[in-house]
Amino acid sequence: MKDFDNIPALMADLGKRAKDASRDLAFASAERIHAALIAAADAVWANRAKIIEENQKDLEFGREKGLSPAMMDRLMLDEARIQGMVDGLRTVADQADPVGEVLAEWERPTGLKIQRVRTPLGVIGVIYESRPNVTADAGALCLKSGNAVILRGGSESFHSSTAIHACLVEGLKAANLPEDAIQLVPTRDRAAVQELLTLTDCVDVIVPRGGKGLVGLVQREARVPVFAHLEGIVHIYIDKAADPQKTLDVVLNAKTRRTGICGAAECLLIHQDVVETLGRDVIEALLAAGVEVHAEGALAVDGAQAATSDDWGKEFLDSVIAAKPVADIDAAIAHIQQFGSNHTDCIMTEDDAAVARFFERLDSAILMHNASTQFADGGEFGMGAEIGIATGKMHARGPVGAAQLTSFKYLVRGDGTTRA
Repeated sequence: MKDFDNIPALMADLGKRAKDASRDLAFASAERIHAALIAAADAVWANRAKIIEENQKDLEFGREKGLSPAMMDRLMLDEARIQGMVDGLRTVADQADPVGEVLAEWERPTGLKIQRVRTPLGVIGVIYESRPNVTADAGALCLKSGNAVILRGGSESFHSSTAIHACLVEGLKAANLPEDAIQLVPTRDRAAVQELLTLTDCVDVIVPRGGKGLVGLVQREARVPVFAHLEGIVHIYIDKAADPQKTLDVVLNAKTRRTGICGAAECLLIHQDVVETLGRDVIEALLAAGVEVHAEGALAVDGAQAATSDDWGKEFLDSVIAAKPVADIDAAIAHIQQFGSNHTDCIMTEDDAAVARFFERLDSAILMHNASTQFADGGEFGMGAEIGIATGKMHARGPVGAAQLTSFKYLVRGDGTTRA
């Protein structure tokens, strides 16, 4: 069907077909979209052995590329993770249909009746790395919000993403929706990314989901709007009024549950009044859990490495964390403002005034109190899945679910109404 030697022609074809599909999706019934997602979930589960088999090819590719253990974990699929994909598809299917939702309505003295209603964005390009489950998440959320999508997964997840995409297409077929509503770029060639970023006639928004290099490339090269999903330089500030047991539980979970996700904690800031007590206990607990700690000052206990200036503002995506004493909450806030990525930051404290100050003075997309930063996830927010966590301030921010993939239009009704 396609000439892979001619990447511009390949991508132009994908774009045109996506645009055509988006016009049909814009008025597809909620029932058909629900049916497509349920059928896709069934197909993913029925084909789980095939997906795992294809994933093994990707894992071998990843080993040959020398991916870190954390990146290999992001890439790996097993039956439990496939069940998670199935659950995500079903949850998205069962959510209320965002398209057509009336956001506001009012009547003017002229007699005009005005409504602002949700409408699809059109065609979304999603560029992502490593995690093949994004194929299902992004496909489902775009479909639920009435958008066509062009998916471009990472080269390392090519086989897994292809197998998952085939299941999404089965769902579209079962519901008699256009198969081109969810397309996967069928090549690893990086030139395809450059072409996708410039399809201004067909693509309405690009969502990059990956590391700083990928997002930076997209922001530099894109000719269409971008929902930026920057790196997760996630901080936890341990206040002098922090509860010791809550803090130990949350910090260990935030760092060690899965080290390769964007919500994993990367830096601890510890109030100087508790450095010698709770602070040291936290560092020793992390070391005992096998975490490599880069610590400054009195936190540099036996087994920790001395922190350097390179450790601040770094997304390790591995079993590594930086730790630093701070004079007070304002010093912690200043550090996060300087080195953070506006993704997710947390405060551990029993002092309500400290929480209020932390929440008021920081502007990260997600701010947490006494909760693991691993909850920075659309599924955990009740969205079923997410297409990413947007760290910019325009249009979408935080977990991007189906509702965030819509715009709005105004419906204005009159009765022969004329303007004076």
